[in-house]
Amino acid sequence: MNRMIDEKIAQAVDILREKRIDAWLIFVRESATMPDPALDMVVGSHCTWQTAYIITAGGDTIAIAGSLDTANIEQHGHFRSVRSYVEGIGPELRGVLKDLKPKKIAINYSTSSPMADGLTHGMYLQLVEYLNDTPYARRLVSAEEIFAALRGRKSPQEIRHIRAAIRETLDIYDLVTGYLRPGLTERKVADFILREVRKRKLDLAWDPDHCPAVFTGPDTPGAHTGPTNRTVRPGHILNIDFGVKVDGYCSDLQRTWYIRRKNEKQAPREVVRGFNVIRDAIKMAADYLRPGAICWKVDMVARKHITSSGYDEYPHALGHQVGRAAHDGGSVLCPRWERYGKLPYMKVEAQQVYTLEPRLTVEGHGVATIEEIVLVTPEKTKFLSKPQRRLYLV
Repeated sequence: MNRMIDEKIAQAVDILREKRIDAWLIFVRESATMPDPALDMVVGSHCTWQTAYIITAGGDTIAIAGSLDTANIEQHGHFRSVRSYVEGIGPELRGVLKDLKPKKIAINYSTSSPMADGLTHGMYLQLVEYLNDTPYARRLVSAEEIFAALRGRKSPQEIRHIRAAIRETLDIYDLVTGYLRPGLTERKVADFILREVRKRKLDLAWDPDHCPAVFTGPDTPGAHTGPTNRTVRPGHILNIDFGVKVDGYCSDLQRTWYIRRKNEKQAPREVVRGFNVIRDAIKMAADYLRPGAICWKVDMVARKHITSSGYDEYPHALGHQVGRAAHDGGSVLCPRWERYGKLPYMKVEAQQVYTLEPRLTVEGHGVATIEEIVLVTPEKTKFLSKPQRRLYLV
């Protein structure tokens, strides 16, 4: 991970030059309690006192930290210049900026991306106060574009980590297929998965309250809720949303099964049709997904196919980026809804990794959904996960 941090710092320098931003200022305190998402990417440790991490377009890496925090920063070795203070960070911070003379200083706030919104309001007010009598208070801009590029453009090593997390997830899904049967509850299915996660000494990709999320039958509450004592019954569609973390990188995949009734050799026609519409929507979106594509237009490819097939549209985005977090920030393949702010209008870039996860309801049976993970390359979009092409039968 230390090599990865140095790699991302070097990438951040290139992005600053590309975006014509002179410096990126990450301003934090008590970061183990209130972490900024940038820390995992370009710092790799926490601090107690107010600390300013500065990366410049010229390649400078400067940390200004309390005297008790500096040894830890120096030990990690990612920032070549480490400045110490005792009474307050203000004078040292102003002095460094005076030497650098940046015309634009990116700080971590955003109305659209939670990953770029790590600067708390209190710390923002303190920063402005420290810079109040300098020209630099008027040169602060959002680091949103830096985050989108830095988190989005995955290196070969990052992609290898994501592939490893995908392999573990799909292996566990294969075991689930052999375990499923009528009479189990959603909680029992989730417990089976969690036992396998512990056996493999893996971490979960998101909140354990709903990782895995297990949904069976027509009366499920929908995404982002945990498993319940609802019983798996014949005639149900069952789907699971689950991911793990390997070497700090996540997977996020969904799979769908049908629980056959007595004497049923295949799933009912309407269930198969619903599943196939989702499968085809994913392929169509993947075929359209390419560098330069507008995010909302990628979403519309899948959304239009589903609604033109006679189903209601799904109430969420088609997909999000995956990396250090299951929801990795940056651009989102989402519709032009108020809740998504500027995100629908962002452009897809090469080396970004996205989920594709539409869904639809098959009346009387449940929700048909698949979630795949794809890599955008200059030539075409590649599936990092082996796609679910057919409905799994139990």
